Amino acid sequence: SQMRRAAYSVPSNLAEGASRINRKEYRHFVGIARGSAAELKYQLMLAKDLGYLDKEEYVRLKSDYDRISQMLSALAKSLT
Repeated sequence: SQMRRAAYSVPSNLAEGASRINRKEYRHFVGIARGSAAELKYQLMLAKDLGYLDKEEYVRLKSDYDRISQMLSALAKSLT
């Protein structure tokens, strides 16, 4: 359930930030989304280490995470 909360927190914070008045506020919410993504990354590693995910599924999900992380970083940079 923690993984689900972290996963849906990313787009939720992006949506909330996009509705803000200025770029500084939006950037703040992008930062929160990045934090949620980092939390999810840790939870993926933990799930793999505890045997809840096999290595193949972990690699696929980690690749998805890496792509999303890159997009969030580019978005944050564009708002500076």
